[in-house]
Amino acid sequence: MQVKLTTFVKKILTTFEENGFEIYIVGGVVRDLIINRPPIDWDFTTNAQPKTILSLFPNAFYDNQFGTVGIVNPQEKKKKKYYGKSPIYEITTFRKEADYQDRRHPGKIIWGKTLEEDLIRRDFTINAMAIKPIFNSRHSITNFQLIDLYGGQKDIKKRLVRAVGNPQKRFKEDALRMMRAVRIATQLGFTIEKKTFQAIKENVNLINYVSAERIRDELLKLFSYPHAADGYLILRNSGLAQKILPEVEKGFGVEQKSPGRHHLYDVGTHSVLSLKNCSSQNPIVKLAALLHDVGKPLVAKKQKNGTITFYNHELVSASIARNIAARLKLSKKDSQKLITLVRWHQFTVDEKQTDKAIRRFIRHVGQQNLEDILKVRTADRLGGGARETSWRLERFKKKLIEVQKQPFSITDLKINGRDVMKALNIKPGPIVGKILSQLFEEVIDKKIKNKKEGLLKEAKKIGKNLA
Repeated sequence: MQVKLTTFVKKILTTFEENGFEIYIVGGVVRDLIINRPPIDWDFTTNAQPKTILSLFPNAFYDNQFGTVGIVNPQEKKKKKYYGKSPIYEITTFRKEADYQDRRHPGKIIWGKTLEEDLIRRDFTINAMAIKPIFNSRHSITNFQLIDLYGGQKDIKKRLVRAVGNPQKRFKEDALRMMRAVRIATQLGFTIEKKTFQAIKENVNLINYVSAERIRDELLKLFSYPHAADGYLILRNSGLAQKILPEVEKGFGVEQKSPGRHHLYDVGTHSVLSLKNCSSQNPIVKLAALLHDVGKPLVAKKQKNGTITFYNHELVSASIARNIAARLKLSKKDSQKLITLVRWHQFTVDEKQTDKAIRRFIRHVGQQNLEDILKVRTADRLGGGARETSWRLERFKKKLIEVQKQPFSITDLKINGRDVMKALNIKPGPIVGKILSQLFEEVIDKKIKNKKEGLLKEAKKIGKNLA
């Protein structure tokens, strides 16, 4: 088997070999190497125990009870992985596990003696393969041997995610594996094997034992993939979506098609189609696309003429998004972005809009979120059966660019309080702020230009009037 290794990975493997320990590459990286995907996480397993591993790698760290030692490559330390973590190479001692009392973590860890003991405890066949480096007498790697005890290669060819051994047992040991099955299937474009999927459906309530943080991480990873909408449909079909995002599930069956309305689908279907058509690679933006109409079921009303209305649904949706963000324990930054995108997705693109109105919109959304809210809007349109854009929306985009060339706050003026005090020969006080405020209003109303000489001249006039 041919395997391309980085210098640091070679160093890890060689260090164990030189010190007389077994070492194997394991987990998802093996799967990725087989299907020619660039490896992201390098994981290893060894018969060396944590204390020994720490002695071999002075910069390693060990802060858990599961036998996993982390090593950071100093040359990669400045790089960022998913969700802001530094690249970490994980080395785990062979282990056997027992007494899964909380449906998530083993109650007892027993160091294993063989690779076979370690592989049988893993989640899916495509993740339960190992690569053994073959060394010569000089401790140089000459070849690699693939170890596949549970049919991982066959399942890769069949594009299947299959639990190792009894799927009921695997999910009762660790309920997060149900989410991982869906996430991995979404990532690779695989199908979940029939018995494995049935076991998820039968054990769906076990997800209640999993922490919000772990669910969040799996969900955001799923949403980061190109086919996130397909993944969400798998979550729905398994019953996991009802447990994780019950608010979204309430939208299925809530009709939107009515006289005078462009929508073709019910709220839930529209939401998933919006997710499907969201061009962003940011999982928070994709989550916003899914949640943008989540408040519609609560405000839906059918008028006498048959028209269905959803007045103020964006306000209700934002409130629900806030609750979901709290439940998933999103970071403050991600929470604010999610809520903002949901709250303001229903923005007006009337050709009669003034620059002031567009400036207010930008202040509400934040300049840093403009590109993302446009992506949510486009996803909303496509998810509702409309064209990707319209002449009004294109005009609005141009106006956004033009308006941003103007100052957005007093601090953007070409003069400051010190300039005003010097020009008018006055001391600090409320009048300085009043002058700057009036100057700012005149600039955004295009009565004067944002240039220092003209501003100072106008400041003197305003100062005389306020004196």
